[in-house]
Amino acid sequence: MSGVSFSVSGSFSATEQFLKSMQKFDIRRAIESKAETGVAALASATPMDTGLAAHSWGYEIVETKTSVTIWWTNNDIENGYPVAVMAQYGHGTGTGGYVQGRDFINPAIRPIFDQILLEVERLVRNA
Repeated sequence: MSGVSFSVSGSFSATEQFLKSMQKFDIRRAIESKAETGVAALASATPMDTGLAAHSWGYEIVETKTSVTIWWTNNDIENGYPVAVMAQYGHGTGTGGYVQGRDFINPAIRPIFDQILLEVERLVRNA
């Protein structure tokens, strides 16, 4: 009959210390400034007519037990439709025409996603 045996020596104190520090990790605080940076990036990238859509960006941070989510918002609404979404995806006109959309949101927010990733990685490594 064959068997496997092994033994472990040493301490898990460094692992335990890391896990304790991660329990105290406040990701909301870590991404709050990045959410604000995202608002600025979206505002500067928003096509301007009156400037109202560009100045209507905001954000909400929603926390659950397992996640933290940033919702970037824009409260410029015309005739029941969000202006930023119409500018992004295009829209029909009242006279039967169509205004082509322009992808300005994704290029503006992608660098913010990258910054969030780098910041969270840095914080976890230094925990």
